[in-house]
Amino acid sequence: MPESLNDKVVIITGASSGIGEAFARRLADEGCQLTLAARSLDKLEALASELEAESLVAPADMTVPADIANMVARTLERFGRVDVMCANAGIYVPGEFADGDIEELTRMLRINVDAVLRCAHQVIPSMLATGAGDIVVTSSISGFIDVHWEPIYSASKHAVQTFVHTVRRQLAGSGIRVMSLAPGQVANPLWGFHEAADIERVSAGARTHLTSEDCAEALVYMLSRPRRVTIRDLVILPQNQVNI
Repeated sequence: MPESLNDKVVIITGASSGIGEAFARRLADEGCQLTLAARSLDKLEALASELEAESLVAPADMTVPADIANMVARTLERFGRVDVMCANAGIYVPGEFADGDIEELTRMLRINVDAVLRCAHQVIPSMLATGAGDIVVTSSISGFIDVHWEPIYSASKHAVQTFVHTVRRQLAGSGIRVMSLAPGQVANPLWGFHEAADIERVSAGARTHLTSEDCAEALVYMLSRPRRVTIRDLVILPQNQVNI
């Protein structure tokens, strides 16, 4: 039987749009208490006002370690615990490595890898103290396949996968689950999809892309498994994605 997520305290990074926003909306429906984190205060406040859930708005830049620490500290102060860390924030920079802007590429590593490590590191002590918790990292199919047109993005997601697999083993027996959700192509703003008609065309029509809501449903499935079950990696692909 699925376990209830009601009253779970969940931190979501990258919550202002795309998959993170879908996470927030879906988990609010499950009765979770939420910390919404991203750089855009206006977008976070607008989202929080729409949710029927107790929500803490925590503006945070994932390249600033102090912001990550403050996000977790404010959550503990407000709710008293962290049940779930959704380390979701990420950016995408494709293209030929030799022609790329090295500052943008290394910034992507700071957000896609360094911030994930820092988010997990910040919540593990309180989770150990309570003997339970979930850390879910938004990864990618690019963490399982070497994608030549996005070499540094792919490298960042391979790093995330190694982190999930090894830290899960370090924390075995602690009550903490460490998991990755790895989607294929998703029709959302990160990938240039902003109009509902375009999203419908490639998701329900051509079936070449997932939606952010598909990812949110997968997250709920992972979190609601009995505590004896860890979904270490959940890879979800559009039915008709053929470029990987």
